[in-house]
Amino acid sequence: MRSALLLLPLLVGSASVGCRGGADRPGIAVMPEMFHSVPYDAHDPNGVLPRGQTLQPAPLGTVSRGFSPTHYAPGPEEALRAGRELTNPLPANAMVVRAGARLFASNCAVCHGPQGAGDGPIVPPFPNPPALSANHAKQLPDGQVFHIITHGQGIMPPHGRQITPEDRWRIVLFVRWLQDPNVPRVAAPGGGS
Repeated sequence: MRSALLLLPLLVGSASVGCRGGADRPGIAVMPEMFHSVPYDAHDPNGVLPRGQTLQPAPLGTVSRGFSPTHYAPGPEEALRAGRELTNPLPANAMVVRAGARLFASNCAVCHGPQGAGDGPIVPPFPNPPALSANHAKQLPDGQVFHIITHGQGIMPPHGRQITPEDRWRIVLFVRWLQDPNVPRVAAPGGGS
């Protein structure tokens, strides 16, 4: 206790010396490295790192937060395997289909169109994607549709990094809802059907 009381005037004195500065001259810097650090922005050159830049690629096998790795590589053979091995874990109820409709509208409709007919607004400069109501699309197993959303196919880019696995399964349910006219219709977002 007594040693702490002896150190108190020393600390107060050094702090007051450090604060003696004016508008045109700074005070004494007791620990200059505290306010003269060397931060690097993500895209700055950095001679210390192997690639010569601050932003480094993620290590092999890195998985983004909130995502779990899929054990399927891109490609048609892996899509077929995913079709055989994966099943949709979500219930096909109105709430899940509505959520899938919202996700489809924000991620898929730009190419596939609001009803999955392959007539989205981006289509004129690009080839039409196949209609999701085509027999070929209807016959794809849910796991294969999930794989296509995850890894892409043809000119369709992969969406696995932008859409969580659970949301991809919701989109699969909404696609199934679009494909089967016998499925009871649930109100789509915005009050339409």
